[in-house]
Amino acid sequence: MRTPQVVVVMGVAGTGKTTIGPLLAARLGVPYAEGDDFHPQANIDKMSAGIPLDDADRWPWLEAIGHWAHGRAGLGGVVSSSALKRSYRDRLRAVAPGVVFLHLTGDRQLIEERMSQRQGHFMPTALLDSQFATLQPLEPDEAGVAVDVSGSPQEITERAVQALGLLQDTAGSAQ
Repeated sequence: MRTPQVVVVMGVAGTGKTTIGPLLAARLGVPYAEGDDFHPQANIDKMSAGIPLDDADRWPWLEAIGHWAHGRAGLGGVVSSSALKRSYRDRLRAVAPGVVFLHLTGDRQLIEERMSQRQGHFMPTALLDSQFATLQPLEPDEAGVAVDVSGSPQEITERAVQALGLLQDTAGSAQ
């Protein structure tokens, strides 16, 4: 029997972390935590004003997400976090060593189009360029998979479930 994974759904704003995360959690039968809920109010205020966060803003947020993920070790869970830089993912892994990453990837034009259709979200499309500039894709030594965000949420979720299953099978056979 497989040990349930703790999955961090990552990617730039607008890739669908908040849409795919709950769908993935439901498919895996584990709880979902919205990464944005871990932001202190000062971070939300800053982003709402169109000001990108700096690393000092992100450390407490990443620590909080990591603690949630650590608490789900062996139980499984899905949490969203942009986790754009390797150093951010390293911070998450330092707190929750067993996490795996699901990197939602997509064409900038598609992501901007989806962002412009969102209602009531604090991240403006103006910050998308800074997100892409900051993004460091998963490296070969990082446990995770990349999944394209074209198609319906159900199609994306299915690709994610398949990719994560293959990742888990590969990790299991390597032990």
